[in-house]
Amino acid sequence: MTESNIEKRLKTLENHLAEESRDNPTLFQAVQSFRELDKIAYHLGILDNEESYATRVSWWPMIAVLGTFSAGKSTFINSYLEQPIQRTGNQAVDDKFSVICYTQDAMKTLPGVALDADPRFPFFQISQNIAEISATGKQRIDAYLQLKTCPSESLRGKIIIDSPGFDADSQRASTLRLTEHIISLADLVLVFFDARHPEPGAMHDTLDYLVTATIDRADSNKFLYILNQIDITAREDNPEDVVAAWQRALAQAGLTAGRFYRIYDKKMAAPIDDPQVRERFERKRDADMADIEKRMQQVDIERCYRIVGTLEETAKNIENTFIPRMNELLQAWKKRVIRYDVTLFFIVAIVLGIALGMTGTLDSLIGLVTQNHIILAIILLLFIAGSGYIHFFMRKLAKQKIMDEIKGQFSHEVERKQYQRAFNKNTPWWKPLFITKPLGWNQHTRRQISNLLATTNEYIQRLNDRFTNPSGK
Repeated sequence: MTESNIEKRLKTLENHLAEESRDNPTLFQAVQSFRELDKIAYHLGILDNEESYATRVSWWPMIAVLGTFSAGKSTFINSYLEQPIQRTGNQAVDDKFSVICYTQDAMKTLPGVALDADPRFPFFQISQNIAEISATGKQRIDAYLQLKTCPSESLRGKIIIDSPGFDADSQRASTLRLTEHIISLADLVLVFFDARHPEPGAMHDTLDYLVTATIDRADSNKFLYILNQIDITAREDNPEDVVAAWQRALAQAGLTAGRFYRIYDKKMAAPIDDPQVRERFERKRDADMADIEKRMQQVDIERCYRIVGTLEETAKNIENTFIPRMNELLQAWKKRVIRYDVTLFFIVAIVLGIALGMTGTLDSLIGLVTQNHIILAIILLLFIAGSGYIHFFMRKLAKQKIMDEIKGQFSHEVERKQYQRAFNKNTPWWKPLFITKPLGWNQHTRRQISNLLATTNEYIQRLNDRFTNPSGK
């Protein structure tokens, strides 16, 4: 039997994790749990046989770097890696997402298709999810993505994604789609702002997207807001005014709690003549950089919890969100079929009655049927056949109406396809109308979900045992 493509991808992932996780087998075992969840989703019609929840997760510890043009993102990355891997400048120097990973060889830049075809990376099959790319073919991925390799020990065991700035209109819709994708998968998101441009009005759109849209997320603690190139304010009569202006701008965007970091690159910094001011700026800069780098170093830990958390959330979503929603859709379909049936039968009966009455054949037909049982049987068979045709036609019509409504109810393409596929599976011609429970959902499936949730709790406990020591023993 030929091995499916998804099976090959999962085995490749398992081999990778087996090598990486010798001291921590939790992630390797998590792939098995994703396989079990896939089987449930196959039976329910949520996933196609060539899909897997495991391929929707980034299995790498991932740091996303976002911000405006000229905010110093590339300079920060070069400094952290101690390698000149990213071009720098005051203007936009790169309009692509750069996925940077470790290599033992020299630095290289690879095309975007290297990411689209590798399930280990966060942009696996992204070409199928972005209309602007897929409409022009896979070769267009290279206009949006690139893979860079770097022999920096700081990068070992993690990947960094440098995003293009948010001030350009070119490819803006695609940039936002890709940004939303990496934000959802990242373990840490560094949001950079340029301290030289603190005007809230000019930054309104950017603040809305990078701050307002993130503060209410359940994982909002993974966002670090960084005011970069703060050294330029040392020349101001009152440098704290610049910080205060940014605090007001962020507060207007909704960030009223927490802190943001103030840093600058020592090599690129403007000279600070006053020794007291210089000492104060360097002390603040070193403390904030230490905190940022500490968070960057622990993304491997956060990666483990993120993947197990995704497994748990997906399992809960099937039982608590998908099944109730599918029940609602099937109930709506059932009611619509009955309404269509009754309406059409009523119309046909009225039209037929009027026609027979106007032609004066009704009494003759009744007399003929009562005298000849064969004619009665034929009429009954024709009635049953006609009723069946009308009923199944109404089922199909009601089904299409619900499918169209699903298309309008879900903006996310992946979610929309899941519900459409599952609804189609649950409305075959042979399924009795009175059975509205989703196919594949029963006590056995509930137990499987419950067992998976118990397993995720065990994974969390193992991770806690590895990374914490509450007892102090």
